[in-house]
Amino acid sequence: MSAAAAGSDPCIASLSVNGEVLQAVDIERAVGAGFARLPVVLRLLAENVQRNMAGQEREQATDALRNWLATGSSTAEIEFLPTRVLMHDTTSTPALVDIAAMRDTLAESGADPMALNPLLRVDVSIDHSLAVEEYGRSDAAARNIKHEIRRNRERYQFLKWASKAMNGVHINPPGTGIMHTINLEQLATVVSVVEKDGVRWAVPDMMVGTDSHTPMINGLGVLGWGVGGLEAQTVMFGMPATLRIPDVVGVRLTGELAAGTLATDLALAVTQRLRDVGVTGEFVEFFGLGVSTLSVGERAVVANMAPEYGATTGYFPIDGHVLDYLAGTGRSAEQTRLVEAYARQAGLWFDPSATPVYTRIVDVDLSAVAMHAAGPRRPQDLLPYGGIRKALEKEAGPAKAGGGVMPDFPVALAAITSCTNTSDPRLLIAAGLLARNARSRGLTVPDWVKTSLAPGSPAAASYLRRAGLIDDLASVGFDIVGFGCTTCIGNPGPLTPVIAKAQAHGVSEPVAILSGNRNFPGRVHPDVELSFIMSPPLVVAFALAGDAKLDLSEEPVQHAADGAPVYLRDLWPSRDEIDAFVAKANDPADFRRDFAIASRDPQWKRVEAPDGAQYPWDDASTILRRPPFASLTEGSLLGEFTAHPLLVLGDDITTDHISPASAIPPASGVADFLVDRGEDRADLNVFASRRGNWEVMVRGAFHNKSLRNLLQPEAPVAHTVHAPSNETLPIWDAALRYRDAGDSVVMVAGERYGMGSSRDWAAKAQRLLGVRAVIAASFERIHRSNLIGMGILPLVMPADMRAKLLSLAPGDRIALDAPEERIHPRAGIAAAIVRADGSREPFTAIAAVETGLECDLLAVGGVIPMILRRTLGS
Repeated sequence: MSAAAAGSDPCIASLSVNGEVLQAVDIERAVGAGFARLPVVLRLLAENVQRNMAGQEREQATDALRNWLATGSSTAEIEFLPTRVLMHDTTSTPALVDIAAMRDTLAESGADPMALNPLLRVDVSIDHSLAVEEYGRSDAAARNIKHEIRRNRERYQFLKWASKAMNGVHINPPGTGIMHTINLEQLATVVSVVEKDGVRWAVPDMMVGTDSHTPMINGLGVLGWGVGGLEAQTVMFGMPATLRIPDVVGVRLTGELAAGTLATDLALAVTQRLRDVGVTGEFVEFFGLGVSTLSVGERAVVANMAPEYGATTGYFPIDGHVLDYLAGTGRSAEQTRLVEAYARQAGLWFDPSATPVYTRIVDVDLSAVAMHAAGPRRPQDLLPYGGIRKALEKEAGPAKAGGGVMPDFPVALAAITSCTNTSDPRLLIAAGLLARNARSRGLTVPDWVKTSLAPGSPAAASYLRRAGLIDDLASVGFDIVGFGCTTCIGNPGPLTPVIAKAQAHGVSEPVAILSGNRNFPGRVHPDVELSFIMSPPLVVAFALAGDAKLDLSEEPVQHAADGAPVYLRDLWPSRDEIDAFVAKANDPADFRRDFAIASRDPQWKRVEAPDGAQYPWDDASTILRRPPFASLTEGSLLGEFTAHPLLVLGDDITTDHISPASAIPPASGVADFLVDRGEDRADLNVFASRRGNWEVMVRGAFHNKSLRNLLQPEAPVAHTVHAPSNETLPIWDAALRYRDAGDSVVMVAGERYGMGSSRDWAAKAQRLLGVRAVIAASFERIHRSNLIGMGILPLVMPADMRAKLLSLAPGDRIALDAPEERIHPRAGIAAAIVRADGSREPFTAIAAVETGLECDLLAVGGVIPMILRRTLGS
């Protein structure tokens, strides 16, 4: 950058672009001689430090970033202040409900409720509530959005109220697409111009999102990651996030993808590899010559699955492909010039020949990646696409033989779904071409298969129509059902009647085939335990096959009308064919135009919202209730105490297990609660739609039939044993018994506790259940943060105590010595198992606390008490 710095600060320089002179941080000068050896993600963090910290704290943070180079690791803390926050409707609702309740608390304390207002832009995309009620018809999308708005009107009225009552809250209505696709196509600038004190600055676009797949934007060169709704609240109100300078794993890409291999295959291969290596909580950055062979669309697929491989980021630096993407999605020439000029001068432009210093390096040869699937229960369980048969042979299968009516493992759901694999036009074009080839051979989908196509962007309809592939997809059942998360988030609608009947009679074990990012048991549908992730064209192929147990690498997909076998190789499009159709289909004008049209949907315009600084709660509502934890009376849970384990759980407990998002089972205690309050048992919607009602969510905690409570393995779903009475009770009832008796409770779990979605209700529910600490073998990053945000202490058990802790019996308790003064990052906490006979087995747990700010949050009882205290000046 030019040395013409403003003022006396040597780390500010000028940038001339688009006919004006902007100020910008001179990152290289700030960092010094080691700048070029830093990973790009740390260069970006250095820029943020220079711009948002001051004085001695800024210099200490900069020194810590310089010193990182010596070891590739650090325990030092830095502040990070993003420029914007991204949310979706089912994470924004509880966050905004919290804010509305905090405003009530402020008003009751004599303060101005308007004192609580976001200081950053908050974009809320309504994408998580669209369900596949209608499919296989040309008007399915219109009919599904009508169902969506009818079912969720009260919640949408609340979101509209928030957008009027709170500064900077902007709503992207239903039908505008999936939040991460909108971020790629509409919101991200890569480089922004902001004005501060009358001076215009060029700054990197940096953001956080309340969804674990926020790192998808890393594929465009934007640094962003997923956080819980509680952490997002602190950032919204101008409090910087505090993080330990991360370890950065460099993934060196070499070669290029072989013909027939798609971005989905690469993402699944990277997920399996990095889960094996272990990158939980670390930043991942891709480098090497292979990066330049991947388009932004392909990079975004890999970046999107960062939470599946356990990382905070999956970052790809800025290069010419980023500029091509910006132009190809309708960004202005001025914007692409700004991005290039800034990135080159700031030292953020990608150099494919460079090898920065990394904590570790993992090599991936793109040419060795083959066609893959993953499943049947975790996205890291990689299979060759022909290996699904062997995976299913290990399963018990249906209780009875199907008698030839349908396969033992029928494809019940075949969904082209999720931002992960619908934001790259190549993947949808490939699916359309496979459908065209199947149509030309007269192939159709069996009647038991529920098909759906839910792209992340309304522009997909335009480019698929221009390519002439809409009718081909429809001919095999893949009509567009809407533009939202649908099956990926657990909103596939009901299974087909033939599947439901066969499952009820024990003659089939339904399987979901989807292009999503997660396949945990029961996630996509409560009655589907087995799911496989794969590319969109492979989803179409398995839909045609109808039998998940077919080995499509060797067996025919179907037989044509003349009896001739039709193999996958006969249907699979070539790379040249995909490229030609992508070129034919592309029109940059689609993206802005179609988004604007969707934003003006008259159905959304007709949703009315109340006015005023405070939300008018309705005591009869089953959707929105003022939460009890948004008050000044909630205090710290730290201290010295002995607690009963409320549940004891094994490995890989996901946030879907803890706080499900899918359909509320009509035969459940949660359903009974709602029906008693006037709801229709046949139309209860999904758990995610009730996240504004704490009474529903706490009763739905741990309501997952695949969850096994090791404290009482034979207990019904969402039940546990109340140790003092030895009664088996619903978890909420047991928690109330403990609370009323003044007894503390804790959770005990195995590895990777809280993996999956970012949902803060997984932590909020545990707080409402009275949980004071969670003792686990390891934690996933966002859930660990959410627990602290609710004042719950996360503790890592020692490896040699794992077997004993996971075999606790009713009557055994855990003693913890965890007063406020002993809580600091990674502190040892004295603990003991107190057996029912009074004997003690001591051990030391490690506080899974990373920063001083997290210690402060635990001391006051979490994020909400801290925000209230700061707002009141106490």
